[in-house]
Amino acid sequence: MTEERATVRPVTLSRLVEVTHVCEEGTKSTDEVKAALDVSHRRARETILEAERISLLSERGNEEESVYATTDVGESFLESVRAEDWPQVSSILATHSPHYKAFIETLENDGQGDLDALLERLEVAQEFTPYSFNQTGIEVVGDWTERLGRVQRNAFSGSYYLKDRSEVPPNFHFVLLEAYDDFEQTAGVDLRQRYLSIPRLREEVCERLGCSREDFDDALLALCQQNVGKLELSGAPLDSAAKDAALGIKKMERSNEGGLVTTSQSTQQVMSGVELYDKQYYYLAVYDSDITFNTEAS
Repeated sequence: MTEERATVRPVTLSRLVEVTHVCEEGTKSTDEVKAALDVSHRRARETILEAERISLLSERGNEEESVYATTDVGESFLESVRAEDWPQVSSILATHSPHYKAFIETLENDGQGDLDALLERLEVAQEFTPYSFNQTGIEVVGDWTERLGRVQRNAFSGSYYLKDRSEVPPNFHFVLLEAYDDFEQTAGVDLRQRYLSIPRLREEVCERLGCSREDFDDALLALCQQNVGKLELSGAPLDSAAKDAALGIKKMERSNEGGLVTTSQSTQQVMSGVELYDKQYYYLAVYDSDITFNTEAS
């Protein structure tokens, strides 16, 4: 039987994929999982138990030794990973992981929030359930949601938000100008800046709109090309502070290491600008706010 535990175990998505694959072709004991994953016995147990709670594995065997096998849910999970169908992987976790589901629902119901705000909301939401959250739990589940592209996290403020738009809306340029003005004002009346960091604008606008960073870049480039003379892109020196962020951008892709289906996870902390004609731009200047935006041309 799965050991009862209220909080989510500190298990990465890569480990969930690996343990599900290890048990796919036959039942495996904890020691066999330990050897296959090259981890400690404690880590193997944590991974097995979390995968079992999510219905990726089921327990078999007798009183002497428990063994574990991949379930139908686990097979669907692996099939989606192999296809790099990350939205489907996210859907499976939202259905079978109580912590993943609660995390997503809190953002859907209450909007974006940083770690402390989400912890407070989740403590209230889970008060009468068998499950609970702590800071580590939010970071673990937040990592899953980010890597699967369901959620983004502002790399400067740490605020989590749902990425729930498939494209930027027609009012993109108005939201961009609002963010631009807000950043100008924070510098003080005597310190207004003409050129503002594109990475900072990207993170702020994406949070306000719930759009992807890639869609922001495409829309910004289109906007600048549609409003020549009113908006200007500028490069940056190699040591520009515009490239630095407090938090990294998390990504994931499928990998086959030694025949084991797993995922390659990376965290990019050096921010990128936008690229146009093979040149990187890190700053935006607004000379005239009377601009238009044609989404069909973006």
